[in-house]
Amino acid sequence: MSFVVAVPEMLGSAAQQISGIGTSLQSANAAAAVSTTEILSAGADEISASITALFSSHGLHYQSLSAAAAEFHQSFLQTLNAAGGAYAAADAASASPLGALQSGILGLVNAPTQALLGRPLIGNGTDGTAANPNGGGGGLLSGNGGNGYNYTNGVTLQNGGSGGDAGMIGNGGMGGSGFAGGRGGAGGNGGWLVGSGGAGGAGGALLGLGGTAGAGGAGGNAPYIGWGGSGGAGGHAGAGTGGAGGAGGAGGKLVAFGGTGGAGGYGLTGGGAGGVGGEAGGVLVGLGGAGGAGGQSVATAGAGGAGGSGGGYFFGVGGTGGAGGAGFGAAAVGGAGGDGGVSGVLLGFAQGGAAGMGGSGMAGGGAAGMGGAGATVLGVGIGGAGAIGGGAVSGAGGAGGTGGAGAAVAGFGFGGVGGAGGFSDNSVAGVGGAGGQGELVVGLGVGGHGGAGGGSIAQAGGDGGKGGDAGGIFAIGLGGNGGNGGFGSGPANGGAGGNVGGFNEGSFVPTFFGNGGDGGDGALGGTGGAGGTGGVFLGTNGNNGSS
Repeated sequence: MSFVVAVPEMLGSAAQQISGIGTSLQSANAAAAVSTTEILSAGADEISASITALFSSHGLHYQSLSAAAAEFHQSFLQTLNAAGGAYAAADAASASPLGALQSGILGLVNAPTQALLGRPLIGNGTDGTAANPNGGGGGLLSGNGGNGYNYTNGVTLQNGGSGGDAGMIGNGGMGGSGFAGGRGGAGGNGGWLVGSGGAGGAGGALLGLGGTAGAGGAGGNAPYIGWGGSGGAGGHAGAGTGGAGGAGGAGGKLVAFGGTGGAGGYGLTGGGAGGVGGEAGGVLVGLGGAGGAGGQSVATAGAGGAGGSGGGYFFGVGGTGGAGGAGFGAAAVGGAGGDGGVSGVLLGFAQGGAAGMGGSGMAGGGAAGMGGAGATVLGVGIGGAGAIGGGAVSGAGGAGGTGGAGAAVAGFGFGGVGGAGGFSDNSVAGVGGAGGQGELVVGLGVGGHGGAGGGSIAQAGGDGGKGGDAGGIFAIGLGGNGGNGGFGSGPANGGAGGNVGGFNEGSFVPTFFGNGGDGGDGALGGTGGAGGTGGVFLGTNGNNGSS
């Protein structure tokens, strides 16, 4: 055969198992030898003696066959061990000269650049140490950056080492973690042609009273093709404020994926803010990174980070906003959700990022973030959805997020839906977010529906959000429907329907064609929302909501 593939370690393991099987069989044969070859006769008559002789003869034959099988087993075991040893010796003989040759060639190639620039031509950068915490740069041609040093002990604040940058092809090194409130190291940048940024290091925790824990390190950037590195998480603080999450790294210029923002750290007196998502402005594709979640707290919870912007010439999506942190103290309010990232392209598809939901809180829910706008010159623009407001126990529920605008010069513009208001046990619920506008000059615009009001057990539910307006000079507009009022023990109003038209310098301007959106229904005697107005020349008004 032309090629043989063998793993010496597996052959050795198989030999050990076969040896164990042989030992077990020998023990069983020895234990059964006396009882099967020296059988006592049941009586003194000829029949009993004949039966005894027959069974004893069978026992002797079995022992003879067992001895032959044991001899074959031992021979096979010796052959298997010899084969494993031969393969191992052959591997060692072939690997040793090849490894030495490879090492020698790389040494000759890397020596000039190492001497002149302090980094190899081909190879990975060195990892950071306590004495030199920053990772070394990767090879100028190929190689990953070295990782930053992680500080895990000591008596004073220590910042994590930064990750090393890659050269032409390779990934940036990861940032090291901070210690005792020190910040995390930044991730290294990816290769200038192909490669992703390294992740940022985590911020150092803080155990003492008061103070702020270390912030997470920023993710490294991807210069041309690749993903931005994720931001490092903020450090926790036992009796202080949690560290902020690190920002996600930016994506490349051709094909871009922004890095995720780091989560904010927990803190007794305040949660850290989530890191913003990395930007992504690739020529072909740009997907913004998601924002990091806000940190939890007994007092003031951290806000979620905003999503990174996305875009390019043809396809772009904004990053999702991070969720607000939870506040679980008696007087704590949930953190606000992060806004979705905006997106814009020249020709093609653009969608804004969805908003982050508000954090829950005992004394009040956090407001949700706003959906990001999606805009294009020619194509489809879609606004990001608003998120739900945070729930609450004793305080008011958080307001739902407003939907992002969907815009196009020519094509289609769809506004994002508004988020629902947050629930409350013992207070008023949050209002629903307004729907985003569908804006354009030529084509079809559709306003986003307003979010429903939140529900409440002890008091009134939240009012519904207004439907988004839609339209353009030479466009058909369809206004979004208003959100319904939320359930509760008191009246809640429905949101108004969206109108056909758009805004110019802050003033609403009706346009010519399209239908207004329906108003949302009121709850428990609340007023229904008014229907939106239709086009000036052609179209119908929306229906009023029921009370």
